[in-house]
Order: sequence, then C-alpha cells, then structure tokens
Amino acid sequence: MLLLPHVLMLSLLSGGLARVVEDFKSECGQFFANGISPTKFPGPQYKQICQMRNYVDYYATFYDTFNKIPVYSAYKFEGIGHCRRQIDDNYAGPNMASEGSVNIQIHGDRQALNRDYYHSGYDKGHLAPVYQSFSQSCASATFTLTNAAPQVIRFNRGKWRNIENHLAKHLERACYFKPVYIVYCIKNRVNVPSHFWTAYCCLDQNNRCSHSGGVTGTNENYSNITKMNVANLETVLGQLYGLTFTLIYVIQPQIRNLITYLLPLPDKKR
Repeated sequence: MLLLPHVLMLSLLSGGLARVVEDFKSECGQFFANGISPTKFPGPQYKQICQMRNYVDYYATFYDTFNKIPVYSAYKFEGIGHCRRQIDDNYAGPNMASEGSVNIQIHGDRQALNRDYYHSGYDKGHLAPVYQSFSQSCASATFTLTNAAPQVIRFNRGKWRNIENHLAKHLERACYFKPVYIVYCIKNRVNVPSHFWTAYCCLDQNNRCSHSGGVTGTNENYSNITKMNVANLETVLGQLYGLTFTLIYVIQPQIRNLITYLLPLPDKKR
C-alpha cells in the first residue's frame, strides 16, 4: 500500500508562516508527547514543517512532497474553543498554502486546489480539526490545503465528526488540567485516504495511562468504526506501512495523547 501523500508544496514554506525544519523535537517539539513525534518515514521527499499563524506556532506537519499530502499534522489539545468554521484562510499568505495566495503558474502542480474538491464526492477533511482548536487563531491556522485530505462526505460529516467531538469532550473531562497531544495523518493530486485512526492516552500524576484507547474508521459512506487499544492500533499500522509503528511515547507525567492517522486508497484518484 502506498504511503500517505500531501497537499502542500515545499517552495511555499520559506517564510514566516511555515518553516521546514531538520528536527521536530528542537523546533516544535511542544506538539508531541515528550517532544518525540510518531514514526517518521525515511526518504528526502518527507519534510518536517512547523506551521504558524501571526508568527505563533500552532501545529506541526510531516509532509510528503512527492505525493503532495501531509502524512500527519500534530498539535496540542487545550480544550474546546468553540471557534467558527471557514472554508479557507485567505489571509494566511502563501506559506500556509491557501489557494488564493498561490502563484497561478504553480496552481495544481504541487498542491491540491479547492476546485479538486468540487463535485468530487469528497470534503476537505482537516487533519487538525477546528472543533479541537482552543482559540480562533488556532482554528484559522487549520483551514489550509496543507492540512486537508479527501474525506467521504457522509463519513466526514457523520461518524468521524462524532468521533472527534466525543473524544474532545471525553478528554476535557477525563484529563482535566493536563495537556493533550494530537496527531492526524493521511497521494499526486489528491489521493484518497482509506482509513482514519485516533489513539489517545491520559496520564496521571504517576505517569500512568489512566485513560487510553484507539479508534479506526474506513473512509467510506458506511464507515466501519472499530475500537481497539493503542498497542493493537500500532500493530495494524505496522502491517499497513510495513514497518514498526510507534504512536505514543509515554515518558513524562501529565501528558495526554490523541493521535489520528489516515492511509490512502491507491486506486482512488481524482
């Protein structure tokens, strides 16, 4: 199975709103538990990006420049901010890869476009979802084509939205006053993920996982939702990717983790 591609272009990342870095841990490790990201794939096409808005880091993206979609976006969950939704951020500038700010000569060459989604049967499924943003600025930073993957409409607006909402409310209750780290993961113009995954872990004061679990959902109208523990989810991902996959690094106390991944369906191109 091909690995998840991404919706952004490297040449758009040289500026104040997104930056390619050599090491997540030293540059924007605050978005990962213990500063350590989930498994990264080898190869020069994969780039580590710190995503910003108004020069404030809000999340990190592991991006595949060859396949043109993000492998995952990671951020820190700090509660539900009840932020308003929008289609695209028209003011973020070219580094955030909103369509209106991209040079016309490169439209569609190395990133997805809004028109790729028109009448396609897919929504722009945001990896870092607006519902789990703690501020309007944070929410606005998520509305970019950099952070989007094709998601079947019924799945996006139905079962998966319910999963996102339920988990956010659960984490607010179960992990009160503890930080949560979230990673959302997802092919050439735009490839369609086959699955979405979520894993979470709430640590108590003794650095034990007091609440943890995982959910997978197939990216289709009548999605098959399966609950499992984190270890089983890592096994599933390892089989799909063909390598050992680690989602959550449980080391420091007072850390909650929520991690979501997507895999592409190689035969579904738009």
